[in-house]
Amino acid sequence: MKTFSAKPSDIEKKWFIVDAEGLVLGRMAAEIAKILRGKHKTIFTPHMDCGDNVIVINAEKVALTGKKFDNKIYYRHTGYPGGIKSTTPRRILEGKFPERVIEMAIQRMIPKGPLGRDQLRNLKVYAGTEHPHEGQKPEVLDIGAQNPKNRKVR
Repeated sequence: MKTFSAKPSDIEKKWFIVDAEGLVLGRMAAEIAKILRGKHKTIFTPHMDCGDNVIVINAEKVALTGKKFDNKIYYRHTGYPGGIKSTTPRRILEGKFPERVIEMAIQRMIPKGPLGRDQLRNLKVYAGTEHPHEGQKPEVLDIGAQNPKNRKVR
């Protein structure tokens, strides 16, 4: 029995669209990371980019459970001594680039390195409902219908 290893000619990339309105951030990010890596396919090969493209719309309307909206802290460092900066999801979502909360959540679920960066380029996140990828004919991926816990009831 030989182990199957996907080649670039075997890989077919599809496009999916996810509406993030009311979805729980972590659960949505885990599902999208799985699709970006290609783990939902039977031809998954760890060293190849066999994942699909994902478009996320309504990123500004994503939900967080518990008190994470105010108590979760994102840290970054400027590179200078004493240059640690922090922010909360509330300040990011109400700021200029609300899609960064989703981008950071998914980025941290994908392996680090050149292959992970290539897979992350297949992610497109938009704050509103408009996106320029209608020509790719994306399929709707309803993450909220997969499990009742994926959607936050307000």
